[in-house]
Amino acid sequence: MAIPAGGTDADSELLAAVRAGDAAAYGVLYQRHRSAARALAYRLVTDHADADDLVAETFAKVFATLRAGRGPIVAFRAYLHTTLRHVCYHRARRDRRLEFTDDLTRYDEGEPFLDPALDRLERTFAARAFRALPDRWRDVLWRTEVEGASPAEVAPQLGLTPNAVAVLAHRAREGLRCLYLQQHVAVADPPECRWAGERLAGHVRGRLAPREGVRLRNHLAWCGDCRGRLAEVTEVNQRHYRPYRQRNHAGPKD
Repeated sequence: MAIPAGGTDADSELLAAVRAGDAAAYGVLYQRHRSAARALAYRLVTDHADADDLVAETFAKVFATLRAGRGPIVAFRAYLHTTLRHVCYHRARRDRRLEFTDDLTRYDEGEPFLDPALDRLERTFAARAFRALPDRWRDVLWRTEVEGASPAEVAPQLGLTPNAVAVLAHRAREGLRCLYLQQHVAVADPPECRWAGERLAGHVRGRLAPREGVRLRNHLAWCGDCRGRLAEVTEVNQRHYRPYRQRNHAGPKD
């Protein structure tokens, strides 16, 4: 095949060629984006051998997705990096479950196990979710959660009543939770799966409009891939938060 010059348009041509069965085209994509993928992997894990394994697994996963007729049509690097983060996250969760050790005393003492790679990735997800919040929500969360100010102290700064600040902070926290959970949803390419994936966190947190909820449940009834993504998001939600519906009556103070 004729190798296109670099750039997004060239990636699109290569992606189309891979879907048509041209494995050499994927080799070009690999050479073009391997360095960037390795740089990201080195930020997520400390061991270079683990980083190389992570990159190899990610490229293999994306290749299989493309050969199945799914995956990105454009923006290959963004898709690749998102997939790499999710592969890292799932490997860390798997390794945490399968940790082998001769020293069982720390389990008897109830010492929690903290995986550095998983913790670093979770922090990345949390930071990205915070940046995606509206400015006003970020502001109230920073003042109340980071600086530790009370609603009464923040109210004059925002031109609101203390009760309005409490309500705003509650909504901001819930918005942050939804965005944080959404970071754990793997990329999906079919339009209906992409639509569903973008709403899984809201579904778990009880934040979907009724019409969207019906559409999502209908989709989940036949789509095993999205049911798997929902199970993953549900697990993260259960690990970090109480279900939204059980807390909804509690008002702003949660």
